[in-house]
Amino acid sequence: MESIGTLVRELENNYQSGTTYISEHVEFNLKDNISRIDAYLNSKHITGDTDSQGRPKPFFNIVTAATNIWFRATDIDRKNIHIKATKEADYWLAFLATIHLQEFMRKSAFGQFLNDWGRTLARYGSAIIKFIEKKGELYAKVIPWNTAIVDPVDFDNGPVIEKLYYTPAQLKKNESYDQDMVKKLLDSLVTRKTLDNTTKDTQSEFVEVYEIHGELPLSYLTDKETDEDTYQQQMHVISFVASKEQGKFDDFTLYAGKEGKNPYMITHLIKEDGRTQSIGAVEHLFEAQWMMNHSVKAIKDQLDLASKLIFQTSDGNYVGRNALTSIQNGDIMVHALNQPLTELNNTSHDITAQQAFGAQWQAMGNQLNGISEAMLGANQPAGSAWRQTQALLAESHSLFELMTENKGLDIENMMTTYIIDFLKKKMDTSEEISATMNSYQIKQIDSAFVPNEAVRRSNRKIIDQLLYKGQEAQMPDMAQMQNEVQADLNKWGNQRFIKPDDIPTKTWKEVLKDFEWEVEVDITGEQTDKQAVLDTLNTALQVVMNPNFAASPKAQLIVNRILSEVGTLSPIELSLSDTQPIVPAVGGPNMGQLPAITQQQNALR
Repeated sequence: MESIGTLVRELENNYQSGTTYISEHVEFNLKDNISRIDAYLNSKHITGDTDSQGRPKPFFNIVTAATNIWFRATDIDRKNIHIKATKEADYWLAFLATIHLQEFMRKSAFGQFLNDWGRTLARYGSAIIKFIEKKGELYAKVIPWNTAIVDPVDFDNGPVIEKLYYTPAQLKKNESYDQDMVKKLLDSLVTRKTLDNTTKDTQSEFVEVYEIHGELPLSYLTDKETDEDTYQQQMHVISFVASKEQGKFDDFTLYAGKEGKNPYMITHLIKEDGRTQSIGAVEHLFEAQWMMNHSVKAIKDQLDLASKLIFQTSDGNYVGRNALTSIQNGDIMVHALNQPLTELNNTSHDITAQQAFGAQWQAMGNQLNGISEAMLGANQPAGSAWRQTQALLAESHSLFELMTENKGLDIENMMTTYIIDFLKKKMDTSEEISATMNSYQIKQIDSAFVPNEAVRRSNRKIIDQLLYKGQEAQMPDMAQMQNEVQADLNKWGNQRFIKPDDIPTKTWKEVLKDFEWEVEVDITGEQTDKQAVLDTLNTALQVVMNPNFAASPKAQLIVNRILSEVGTLSPIELSLSDTQPIVPAVGGPNMGQLPAITQQQNALR
């Protein structure tokens, strides 16, 4: 049986040197691809910073601007994620679930994760994300591509390895690690030195640790040969150092155990067949970036040559001398009789052609990335119509709308696979949660809460009069009571504090026990035509304000269809705005809702 350390070393060696063949003429090396992307993002050449003659090579960066546009055009914020009811009966349950979701995203810094995730997707086309439970909370993080070892063709069916670097103090503080093994590992670390006693590296200051997740043979946990054909989702944390015996290693297993699910998932803006990593903004510009650098280098060499003063003469006194240096140093120029000393014509030429050549490649790169000049902030040619520019922007954004949709589908997958399961475990509590809402949400929740709270206060007042003061109960003014409740809520602004029930032992899990999360996770992007949306809503408003609207089923059908297409206002929300909140009867479901004092007195008796 091979050890887990042997498996890790094999996978790392394959990742370092392996090349996959997508088709007959297409090769793909994941490690080299990531290294090239990182170099271009940092304005570094992959062939060195100087040419064969030692002259510096400029880097005319065109990938960063394209990456920033992809990042902005596919941005999704925390406020764009909410749980949407599929039928009217589940509206308030979905509303409460969305509040729980927003509370989770606030505590776990999910907004920062969305920004990191979007930036990585724009750069590399794909991103590896990981969900970690720590101290009772769930956190999502983006795994850097240059620290992950994965199958370059099939991410989901192979183990995922993270190569991490920890200090000895970090290893000792981690209570989940086998501290006896940690001590043995640290004792085995010796700073390597050359024969002249010069330190080669600082290996003893940072320890290489490999974290492995995947479906692996159970024998890695049991050391039984009979378990080699049984596979189980596992997690291992190991480290190894070179042994004294040539070609051998000493392995140290810091942690090993089973786990419920793989914490990693791969996400793409647009998935590519035959490769784990998709194509991002930088890779689309590989050739364009190389040709732009080539053109700028040719222009720079010409300008450098043109900036020099070069003389020619047949006078032998100047053999091996630099006339320009002599002039700068104040030397006396000795010139033979009748021998000419003339300046050589070394002016630059064809720079315009070089610039045009580079501009062609840059334009082609923008076309590959779906970027228009308007998106780059360039002024449109004189006489260009505003509507034409808007149409070009809309057409350019159509590609990014598809990418944003794919991000939304990935977020749905995150919700169903990781987040909702975690929330259901956390909902077995009666703690009060805080929610910050927009004006429409405030109106919606207040419209449901205020009348019912007014009834509860009225009931308490009647009970106080009848049972404790012995007075004849008087029906309170419900309108005034509702105004008092609303005034108490208004002091909190756009923030509301919500708890499951007045009963302290009532939990959110019990309140939502019949809510099986059979709802949609709705993700809305930000790249929409605001003017078109406003025009549509204005048209719908005029139709709704028409007195004949309520009596016309056809008009209601058309307006609902328009609102569904626009997507900014749900027909369910429109119908709820006309529905009066149900005020619960004091005496039970069969007592009716008559506000008579005698009915309340009978119920209390």
